[in-house]
Amino acid sequence: MLSFTAKLYGIFLKFQQRYNLYNLTQSALHGHDVDPFGITSRHEEPTAASNPSFHDGVATKDIHIDPFSSLCVRIFLPDTVVNSNLTTTTTKENGGLGYGGYAPSTGKRHKKLPVMLQFHGGAFVGGSNDSVGNDAFCRRIAKLCDVIVVAVGYRLAPESRYPAAFEDGLKVLNWLGKQANLAECGQWTGNGRRKMDSHVFDGFGLAEPWLAAHGDPSRCVLLGVSCGANIADYVARKAVEAGKLLDPVKVVAQVLMYPFFIGSNPMNSEIKLANSYFYDKSTCMLAWKLFLPEEEFNLDHPAANPLIPGRQPPLKFMPPTLTVVAEQDWMRDRAIAYSEELRKVKIDAPVLDYKDAVHEFATLNMFLDTPEAQACAEDIAIWVKKYISLRGHEFSY
Repeated sequence: MLSFTAKLYGIFLKFQQRYNLYNLTQSALHGHDVDPFGITSRHEEPTAASNPSFHDGVATKDIHIDPFSSLCVRIFLPDTVVNSNLTTTTTKENGGLGYGGYAPSTGKRHKKLPVMLQFHGGAFVGGSNDSVGNDAFCRRIAKLCDVIVVAVGYRLAPESRYPAAFEDGLKVLNWLGKQANLAECGQWTGNGRRKMDSHVFDGFGLAEPWLAAHGDPSRCVLLGVSCGANIADYVARKAVEAGKLLDPVKVVAQVLMYPFFIGSNPMNSEIKLANSYFYDKSTCMLAWKLFLPEEEFNLDHPAANPLIPGRQPPLKFMPPTLTVVAEQDWMRDRAIAYSEELRKVKIDAPVLDYKDAVHEFATLNMFLDTPEAQACAEDIAIWVKKYISLRGHEFSY
C-alpha cells in the first residue's frame, strides 16, 4: 500500500500539474506558445549541473547538437571505461586548454560500451534530460547496465507540438550514427593505415570524444520513461524502417517504462484507475491536448495508441521490448496489451509489473531512494545485458 506521505504528495502533485497545465493552456490560447527554436526545460523544475570529471562513478557533459533548435543531449559515461587511477584526465595533459574533465588519452586502446538513448518523462510538456531526478536515474542505469547513456533533451509542448519531440528523438539516433562515422573516417591515414588516436578526433574536430573513444553504436538500446516511452517506440520503428541506412547504429532492444499510451476505446485500468494517484486520466488528457495539434487531436493518433491497426512497420520486425508497468497506474493495461501483441509475433517482450506502485515510481525524484526504484533499475539491467553482451570483443581501436 502507498504510504500516507506518498498519497499526500500525490495529491499535491496533481494540483501542481493542473496549475501548470492551465497556465500552458492559457498561453497557447493567446498565441504565446509558438517557438520554432523550442525549449527543453521549464524554469520551475530543478536541474543538476553536469560534471565532466568522474563523480560517484559517472562523468557527464551537455551538448547542444542542433543549430536550428534547442535539441540537446547529456552524456553519462561510467568510470568502467578507464582504470581507477586514470579516472580524471585534464585537457592540459591531452594537449588542450582550460578543460578539467575526463578526456580519452590518445595512442591507447579504449574500452567500448553500448550506447543507451534515454527519453525522459513529463507528459510532453515538462521534465528535462538534466532534471535532478532524471540525472540521478540515468547515473544509476549507466552504472548498473555499464552503458553510455545519452539522455535526450527534446523540445517540449506547447511551444513545439507533435511531431517535434518524435523528430528530435530520431535526429539524435542519426546524430549518433554521424558520430560513429566521423570517428571511423578519422581512423585512417592517407596511406591506408590505422591511426591509434584518430578515433578520438576526426580531421575537422567534430567527433564527440567520449562517444568516439568509448561508444559502440552497434549495441544501441532505447529507454523511454512515460511519454518518453512513446518517443522510444517511434524511434525504434523508424530504425527498423531505415535498416542498414543507419549503419553502424543498430537498435538491439528497447525498454518502455510505464508508457504514456491512451486510446478512444478505454481499457479496464483506464476506467477503474482513472483517478489514480500522481497522474490521473483527466490531467493527462490536458497534456495530450497541448501536445497534439488541434487539427490532429485524436486519442487514436499513432503517437498515442500503439494498438491501432495498420501501424508500420509490422510488429514482427520490432526489437526485443521490455515493458515496465505499475499496479496503480491507469495506463498499465494498454502497455500490457501492446506487449502481448509483440509476443504474438514472437518478439521477446516481457512485462515487469510492480505491486502497489504508481506511475513513475522508479524515476520520480521523491521515489528514487525506495527499494522498489532500485529493484526496478536492477531488473532492467539484468534484461538489457542479454542484448548488449560483448560477444567476444570488449576492446577496439
